[in-house]
Amino acid sequence: MFVTPAEAQVNLTVHKEVLPNGLTVLLHPNKQAPTVSCRLFYVTGSVHEVPGKSGLAHILEHELFKGTKKVGITDSIADAKFMATQDSLQALIRPAILAGDTATVKKLTAEHDSVLNEHRKIFVKDELWSAYQAAGGTGLNAFTSDLMTAYIVTLPRNKIELFMWLEADRMQNAVLREFYSERMVVREERRMRYDDKPTGRFIETLNSMIYEAFPYRVPTIGWPSDIMNLTREMADEHYRKYYKPRNAILVLAGDLDTTATMEMVKKYFGPIPTGEAFPPLTIRDPEQAGEKRLTVTRPDAPNMYALTFKTPEVGDSILYPLDIAEGVLNGRSGRLYKRLVQEEKLAVSVSASNSPNKYISEFGVTVNMRPDADPAKVEKIVWEELEKLKTEPVTERDFQKVKNRAYAGLVRSLTDMENVATMLAWYEMFGDYRIFLNWADQLNKVSAADVQAAAQKTFVKEKSVAGFLLKK
Repeated sequence: MFVTPAEAQVNLTVHKEVLPNGLTVLLHPNKQAPTVSCRLFYVTGSVHEVPGKSGLAHILEHELFKGTKKVGITDSIADAKFMATQDSLQALIRPAILAGDTATVKKLTAEHDSVLNEHRKIFVKDELWSAYQAAGGTGLNAFTSDLMTAYIVTLPRNKIELFMWLEADRMQNAVLREFYSERMVVREERRMRYDDKPTGRFIETLNSMIYEAFPYRVPTIGWPSDIMNLTREMADEHYRKYYKPRNAILVLAGDLDTTATMEMVKKYFGPIPTGEAFPPLTIRDPEQAGEKRLTVTRPDAPNMYALTFKTPEVGDSILYPLDIAEGVLNGRSGRLYKRLVQEEKLAVSVSASNSPNKYISEFGVTVNMRPDADPAKVEKIVWEELEKLKTEPVTERDFQKVKNRAYAGLVRSLTDMENVATMLAWYEMFGDYRIFLNWADQLNKVSAADVQAAAQKTFVKEKSVAGFLLKK
């Protein structure tokens, strides 16, 4: 099978409208199933946090499930009083911790926990989750990235007004309950995923080497010291400024009527104030001065090799030939798997990834090595395959195989409304949802010479960041 230019065109009906308050709305009608996949992306992530407040977007992701003035509570007046008392106690606990006054810390913490337990008696626990589930909602989730915080659910087509009501209410009236106990949950999450996990700390350290100045170097979950210094007042101020229409993208994909749905969007979201814009993100990394290398040894470590190159932001034409390079290297039929897993028996798995992003993208290779593998030999083979892409044109057979596989994967993904809604939201956040729709067409235009040129520009040792995680 060969992909022709006509076949590479992706036809997807998308209605885009920006409300006067700045809310961007994308609607994709598709009647293949009587459901609608709903996405609300807030374009506020870890890149928007100021020093000392890392992890703020992530903890807000958690907190926005705690309810609103109307949801999750039986007495809003008592609710406010309980939180004010907890805030006052927490304001005393932190100085006592810094002073090493353990007796005072213990006393104040006990008081705080007692107030919190009384507060919980007027909660309606998980009311927002329960409302979605009672309506037949599936895939209910949320996540935070460098660039955004997302809330997602798929609902029966006759229940999307519930989504409008709940999310418009959450956008205006969220109440950050149980903040300090949730802060401890996040701190424990960080401990398990990063601090006590060899791969977590390795990747986090490597990431801080890849980005010298740009805030992608800061972990989305936050630094440990920052997490424990976050207060409910900080989070509430951030929420009230930025979790608003001008920083939000609403996407619905599925069995919907465009006109009726837009009227519903305007009814619920139209009256919400615009909110503030983030200050322009002007900081950029300096030109990398030379190759960077990291070696971490731990008794509990798997053997891993990671190699990363920074690339231009999403939309740059070089990313399309790098997609071809990824396809040639990646997968069980890829060159790296053949060399490292099948022939040399040095690895149990290997992956290559061209990862588009706003501001700066990455191309990376990760090798999970066998316990007895020679790390130097693994690195040598990876570089041999990268050099081959720079010096030898990709064969027509490999070229067409990668294009066909990529196009087939795209076609399959377009039958999944959850994926369609997510991808439309991601690429609109990047700047234009049509980048996603035009991807196959752009990929089909790539030549062997384009792949060579992209490899020559990207796979430069002096611009690489290499890391070894080795068992001690």
